[in-house]
Amino acid sequence: MLFNKKHQKNLLRLVSLFSVIRGYNIIVLVAALYLTARYILAPDLRWMDLLLDGSFFCLVLASALTSASGYIINNFFDAAKDQINRPRKFLLEHLVSQQSQLVLYLLLNMAVLFFASVISFKAVLLFSLYIFSIWLYSSYIKRWFWLSNLFSVLLTILPFWIITFYFKNFEVDIFYHALYLFLLLLIRDIVKDLENLKGDMIQQYQTLPSVFSAKLTKWIITTIIASCLIPIYLLHHSSAGGMQLYFDLSLPFLALLLVLLWRANGQKMYLWLHNLLKFWILVGVLCIAFMYKHGF
Repeated sequence: MLFNKKHQKNLLRLVSLFSVIRGYNIIVLVAALYLTARYILAPDLRWMDLLLDGSFFCLVLASALTSASGYIINNFFDAAKDQINRPRKFLLEHLVSQQSQLVLYLLLNMAVLFFASVISFKAVLLFSLYIFSIWLYSSYIKRWFWLSNLFSVLLTILPFWIITFYFKNFEVDIFYHALYLFLLLLIRDIVKDLENLKGDMIQQYQTLPSVFSAKLTKWIITTIIASCLIPIYLLHHSSAGGMQLYFDLSLPFLALLLVLLWRANGQKMYLWLHNLLKFWILVGVLCIAFMYKHGF
């Protein structure tokens, strides 16, 4: 019985740790980086050659570990408002002490710099700046409504720009894909601010909804949704295989998103919208695999 209780406690701590580092997001990130590399940035490269590319593996691993450490430090600075906005999630994630989380944060960053050093000294400098930027965002910039959302999204898509420079592929269609992803992530980030409005106001975080109003924030999101039509139009005639279908389906999705946005009036509805956006981004990641038909 004692063993069972101990086993359950350790299992809960693992679940807590998985939640703290956003394990789901890390898995999606790694898959997205490999799929983007294989089917968009280096379509002539075979899967086996890509998987055996040690430098690229270190690049992906360093990006994933940086993101994981970023979630930890973000949780650390957001603890007070998370206790208000997401009390159950807060309790789960604090089954692992903050001290243990900070130790893990330091270990992960050390691992990032080790894997970056395998690539080059420039990679060490780049990932050092990446780690510092995430810390700066979590501790200061996140409280500035005029910069927080843009900075957050830029940090999120940075790994994709890193691998773009790694493969030196700067075709214009890649920038159209990046623009669409950027806008979707920006919408998701602002919707998240609507979801967390109560805690942000109590903890005096300056976000768009807390500084202005939920209604004005919805108009800003509506403008960004309309802006998504630009990359969709530019990519409409590209030979993107399964991605073509994804962008075609984006039109009814964005229309549905717009309707649900203006009907939303509480935290649960905004959380539902947030998860809907995450789902659509995941669908986009899966569709990358159908862009081109290449053999193993």
